[in-house]
Amino acid sequence: MRVKKQKQNRKTVRFYKACFAFREPYKVLCDGTFIHHMLESRLGTVNEALSGLLGGHVKVFVTRCVIEELKKLGESFSGTVLATRRLTTARCNHESLKSATECLEAMVGADNPEHFFVATQDGGLRKKFRQGPNPLSCKKKKNKVVYPQTTSNQCSLQESQGEKALGEKKRSRQRKRRHRKVDQSGEVAC
Repeated sequence: MRVKKQKQNRKTVRFYKACFAFREPYKVLCDGTFIHHMLESRLGTVNEALSGLLGGHVKVFVTRCVIEELKKLGESFSGTVLATRRLTTARCNHESLKSATECLEAMVGADNPEHFFVATQDGGLRKKFRQGPNPLSCKKKKNKVVYPQTTSNQCSLQESQGEKALGEKKRSRQRKRRHRKVDQSGEVAC
């Protein structure tokens, strides 16, 4: 995995640990498409891949609705069905079988009381989870600074003061850099 992506994943997991009390071992609720993709790509076991991604121990869960949906897809998904049966089955609270997306939405719910991470390849399901109360999907809007109406003399005065302040900051940074450069004898280089 690339370094930037690893750093971004660690930052995201740290955020969830700090703000929403996610703890190790992380609970990951998998979709059938995700497990099938893992097997087709030969990326290793699901546990190893997800623990490397999240940076800690994981418990991988699948619902019975996901397993039944994989069975209905036919012979090409028979290996995926066998792999999902080896995983821990999470209890879904609905009586009749639902589609995998509806089941995963019901398991996570509005506030995710079980602290599940959801692993899926389904783009529609990802969009649904991003539209919910997920704080990471909301992008903060930058506040625009609105200046009051001023005359041209006041504008030029504000601009010149701003330029002076920027020049002073630049000069102070240059002074700090000069003082950091120390040669081997311990004298400051100019």
